Amino acid sequence: MQVIIDFLVSLNIPYVTEGVARFIVLLVFAGVVAVAAPAGLIILTWLERKIIARIQDRLGPNRAGPFGWLQAFADMIKMFTKEDITPANADRASYNIAPGLAVFSSIMVFAVIPFAPGFAGTYMNVGLLYIIAIGGLGSIAILMAGWSSNNKYSLLGAFRAVAMLLTYEVPMVMALVIVAIATGSMSLVAVTEAQGSMWYVVSMPLVFLIFFLSGVAEVGRSPFDLIEAESEIIAGFHTEYSGIKFGLFMIAEYVHMFALSFFAAVLFFGGWQIPFINVATLPFPIGSILGFLSLIVKVFFFVFVMMWLRGTLPRFRIDQLLDFGWKFLVPLTLVLLIASAFVVRLFSPGSSTGIPVAPGPLSGLGTAGEIIALLITNLVIAVLTMVMVASAARRSRNQALRAVSGVEPMPAGQPGK
Repeated sequence: MQVIIDFLVSLNIPYVTEGVARFIVLLVFAGVVAVAAPAGLIILTWLERKIIARIQDRLGPNRAGPFGWLQAFADMIKMFTKEDITPANADRASYNIAPGLAVFSSIMVFAVIPFAPGFAGTYMNVGLLYIIAIGGLGSIAILMAGWSSNNKYSLLGAFRAVAMLLTYEVPMVMALVIVAIATGSMSLVAVTEAQGSMWYVVSMPLVFLIFFLSGVAEVGRSPFDLIEAESEIIAGFHTEYSGIKFGLFMIAEYVHMFALSFFAAVLFFGGWQIPFINVATLPFPIGSILGFLSLIVKVFFFVFVMMWLRGTLPRFRIDQLLDFGWKFLVPLTLVLLIASAFVVRLFSPGSSTGIPVAPGPLSGLGTAGEIIALLITNLVIAVLTMVMVASAARRSRNQALRAVSGVEPMPAGQPGK
C-alpha cells in the first residue's frame, strides 16, 4: 500500500501530500472492502446451494441463468421488494438499528486483515484484541433484535443465541491468546509474517481445531445453527423481521462466515504466505497478486468446509451445545494455553530492549525446536483428552454416549437414555 501512496505523491498533483495520498488510498481500500464483503453473498449463496445439492444428490438452482447463477439476484430482488413490517409495540429505534449493527460488526473485522504483503486496512498492533471487541457487537445486535421485537419467542431465541455465542467466545479468545503468545505480538501482520517458516496449523493443530469449531459456532452454522433453527416453528431472534431487514441478517451471517475463513487462513495457514516462495521479496505487483491469490484459495477452502458441514451434520440440541462448550472445549483450551505458554517460555530467545528478559533454557534449539515442542504438546494433550473421554464414556450408564465415543455399538432398537 505504501508503494501506491509513494506513486501518488510522485505525480506532483497540487495539494496531494503524503498525508492526503494516504487518506485517499485508505478510503478507496475501505470502500472496496465494504462493498466486496457483502457482495460476496451473491457468490456464496449460489455456491452453498450447489455444494449442498451435490452432497444430497440434487441439482440445486438451475433455472435462473446459466447453471442457476442468477438465482442469487432473483432472491435479492424478492427479499428487498417484500413489505417491511414493524410490530406495533416494538421498540422502533433498537428494532431498526439491530440489522445494520449485525452487518456493521461483520464488515468492520476486515479492517485488520493483511490481504497481501504491504496491503492491510490498518497495521494495528492489537489486531487480535480488535477482533474480539468488534465480534462482541454481533451478540449485542442479536439481543437488541430479540428484545426490541416485543415477542416472547424472539426474546427467548435471542437469549438462547447469546448464551451459545458467549459459550464459544471463551475458547475462541483463549485460542487467539495462544497464537499471540507464540507470535509475541497481537498484530495480524506480525502473525502472518511469523509463519514464513512454518504455518501454525502444523505446530498447533489442536488449537486450530478449537478455534475453527468455536468460530463455526459463533457464525451460527451447522451443526451449531441454533441462532436460526429452521426445523422449529419460529426462526428465533429475527422472527418479527421481514423484507430488507431480514435480508441484512442474512448478509451478516454470510459476511461473518467469510470473515471467519479469512481469520482461519491468516492465523493458522500463513495468510498470504506460499510454501517455499518468499512472496514479500517479489517485485510489486507480482508479490501482492500472488499473495492475495494464495489467501483467497485458503479462504474458499474454509468456506467449502463450512458448507460441507452444513450439508452433512445434524443440529445439536442447546443442552448438548452448551455442555460441549463449557465442559469440554473450555477446560481443554485452558490446558492448552498453560502448556503452550510454558513451551514458548522454554524456547524464548530473550530480549535486551525495554525490560530485559532472560532467554529460555532451550532457546539454543531455535524456532525448529519450538515448532516440534508445540506440535508434541498438542498431540499429547489430544491423545490424553481422547483417553479421558473414552474412560468417562465407559463409566457412564448412557448407552448413546458410549456409542458416540466408540466404546461400544448402540444396541439395535434400544435408544440411549
